[in-house]
Amino acid sequence: MNSLAWLFDTILHYLRIALFAYIMMDLLVKFDAINTYNRLVLAVINFLSRIFEPMLKIIRLVLPKVGGIDISAIILILLLEFISHLVQEYAYGPY
Repeated sequence: MNSLAWLFDTILHYLRIALFAYIMMDLLVKFDAINTYNRLVLAVINFLSRIFEPMLKIIRLVLPKVGGIDISAIILILLLEFISHLVQEYAYGPY
């Protein structure tokens, strides 16, 4: 069971890193620091968008924007962290 918990926790860890990369790339594109004319940038953004936008869309439907700021990515990071802690607690016992 510990190996499955480790695998699931590792997947969640890399998912959080990819979400952070998606947030940063999205901000850089919006502020014109990088452009989508570069095929590599466009491919990476499209790939990450296909992974995270369905999850973010669900959160956006449940939670409205707070003062015009979209906090769905922060909520998703917190949910991923919570799931990671649940897996660790289930596999290894309480801290």
